Amino acid sequence: MTHFPYSEDGTKRYHSWNYALREEFGGKIFKVPVDGGFDCPNRDGTVAHGGCTFCSVSGSGDMIVAPEEPLPIQFKKEIDEMHKKWPNVEQYIVYFQNFTNTHAPVAVIRERFEQVVNLPGVVGISIGTRPDCLPGDVVDYLAELNQRYYLWVELGLQSTYEETSNLINRAHDYQTYLDGVAKLRKHNIRVCTHLINGLPGETMDMMRENVKRTILDSDIQGIKLHLLHLMTNTRMLRDYQEGRLQLMSRDDYVSVICDQLEMIPKEIIIHRLTGDAPWDSLVGPMWSLKKWEVLNAIDAELIRRDSYQGKFDVRIKE
Repeated sequence: MTHFPYSEDGTKRYHSWNYALREEFGGKIFKVPVDGGFDCPNRDGTVAHGGCTFCSVSGSGDMIVAPEEPLPIQFKKEIDEMHKKWPNVEQYIVYFQNFTNTHAPVAVIRERFEQVVNLPGVVGISIGTRPDCLPGDVVDYLAELNQRYYLWVELGLQSTYEETSNLINRAHDYQTYLDGVAKLRKHNIRVCTHLINGLPGETMDMMRENVKRTILDSDIQGIKLHLLHLMTNTRMLRDYQEGRLQLMSRDDYVSVICDQLEMIPKEIIIHRLTGDAPWDSLVGPMWSLKKWEVLNAIDAELIRRDSYQGKFDVRIKE
């Protein structure tokens, strides 16, 4: 490979989130996670109870500094922590991360979002949600935000297989995801899809197929690929204890990530290739705590293969 087109210096072989933000805004941007105080429809009884089996009581916001504080204070505390390492950053994307951030009447959603999007330095907003929580009036408000800010809607899919979705209690099907993407793209809203590698019963072939289907079936602009983190106080812990779940090795994870990257078109932004988990509630895989070692191993494997994102782009017919 001579030079990957979506890389500042050619060292990265995939279209990284960091590169995309620098291209969009001309410098480093903080993505600032906040807890909007929403719930999930598969937790509160709207469509199911108990939530996703991999999800802890606090959801995906385990790393948020002050989730109980009012939203502007959460935002301030988060950027204060980030400024300790990068003191000169002055532009921010607010990330409504925890649970389902469109699972409420539109008036409630608007009231919570508007508390932070107008704070100094905010240039964008990223909204984590589910595809079954996108009624028309909410999508209309998101379309309004898309005119005002750099907007991403991050849709949790996790798997394209109905048997996996049922097993982890997602309580929506694949067609609902496809319909959700179509609603957002009608308004030219950027969509980032979340998939998890290592879910119970899924082989590496199935993990590759998850990415292939997602790319071929939905018009997405970004993707997040997560490792399954097994946490304490989750329903999935029983699957592990009873032998229905095997945690991925680092070598297998790096291998399948590189396989997936090779299938993804170059222009699609890779928002994440692994995730963060609090060490004190992580059951495994423990190697995932060394995040930079994992990312460096992915880079090294792409170099070893002389490969890159989109080398075997599934949207290009042979």
